[in-house]
Amino acid sequence: MAKSQRKIENAALLFRPFVRFAQLETSGGILLIIATLLALFWANSPWAHYYDALWHTKIGIEINHHYGLTESLLHWVNDGLMAVFFFVVGLEIKREILVGELATPKKALLPIAGALGGMLVPALIYVFFNWKLPSAHGWGIPMATDIAFALGVLTLLGPRVPIGLKVFLTALAIVDDLGAVLVIAIFYPSNIVLLDLYFGAGALILLMFLNRMGVRNPLIYAIFGIGGLWLAFLFSGVHATIAGVLAAFTIPARTRLDAKDFLKRGKEALERFGKVATQNPKSLPNDESLAEIDELSVACNNVQAPLQSLEHALQPWVVYFILPIFALANAGVKIDTTVLSDLLSPVSIGIFMGLVFGKQLGIFSFAWLMVKLKLADLPKGATWFQLYGVSILGGIGFTMSLFVTNLAFRGAEHLPLAKLTILISSLFAGLLGYLVLTLKASKTEKKSQLV
Repeated sequence: MAKSQRKIENAALLFRPFVRFAQLETSGGILLIIATLLALFWANSPWAHYYDALWHTKIGIEINHHYGLTESLLHWVNDGLMAVFFFVVGLEIKREILVGELATPKKALLPIAGALGGMLVPALIYVFFNWKLPSAHGWGIPMATDIAFALGVLTLLGPRVPIGLKVFLTALAIVDDLGAVLVIAIFYPSNIVLLDLYFGAGALILLMFLNRMGVRNPLIYAIFGIGGLWLAFLFSGVHATIAGVLAAFTIPARTRLDAKDFLKRGKEALERFGKVATQNPKSLPNDESLAEIDELSVACNNVQAPLQSLEHALQPWVVYFILPIFALANAGVKIDTTVLSDLLSPVSIGIFMGLVFGKQLGIFSFAWLMVKLKLADLPKGATWFQLYGVSILGGIGFTMSLFVTNLAFRGAEHLPLAKLTILISSLFAGLLGYLVLTLKASKTEKKSQLV
């Protein structure tokens, strides 16, 4: 009995970081919905001109009318705040590769295959409907999965969905994000300025050197990451958010203390603190007890890798502030007769078919192939029908799809239509996936009642 209890406790500890991540993403998804609805209402209200005026307000620094950086508020959101989002994505990718679901080939193959199919099939479907049209450049739009909304739908089903399936979707979305980053970097750059790109490469090499030298202070990485890498990419024509991902891969993932040393130092510091505290239990900590507190604090800091502490610190800012602001700035589509009449155009059909049907077909078929070839296993406790339901949820594009839309159709007439179609497609995929998973859950409950 005690042995099984320990197993349960160990499993709970193992999945605790994932549970925290899922809870954070789910609650962030609610804020995303609120921000999206507010943007749609504002852009179609009598105060719509204030919406446009706000996001086109110029903000920046200028010296002597010749030097400086002045951009619209929308530009700062998409190239500045979203660089922080991509930085956290990079930290998540690196963590998963080192110690997570992508750490071993056996564990990584299923989500990698699913993500690959979920990117290729939607892109091909979009190209099929937009072949030889100027809008064919938008093939990257239906390739993305929004982890916040997708995990949010799974959370609504609670324990009826196996934890292994939620972990699979998380790993798949992270690989999907990596694919989207590569697509943005390679296929959606502006005019490339090689000199600035060289400066960016120099800054990246410097950050890697700092890592090798054992520098752990996040402020040092922030100075060279923002002042060197991000600014160089901003001026180079390669999208500045890519700098966020590259900077994340230079953040140290090593700890100064291993678990054994941490336990030893922590225990010694607590014992010394206990001796001092028992002598004066009601007084304020003296110099001796404060020294032990500092010792314990240093040990806690050294047992954490900078990668972990940065991800832990930045994730709430990304989920609760940056992504809702991005949605508020980019989801404000003016819905008029012109946009509605174009909902059956090749652009709209390509995005809808890619997200709603291409995603589920690509994710499920590639995952099925890996399992049938015995190269991977189904997530623990999951059925094929449940995996299919999760594959449908992969069609919730939203954040990354909107981001790619801004790059693919810069100032083009297709921009409002593409954004509206992404919203419709994501809503449809979310509802369909929820219904499929609910159907499976209800059937399982009926069988258990009969037994």
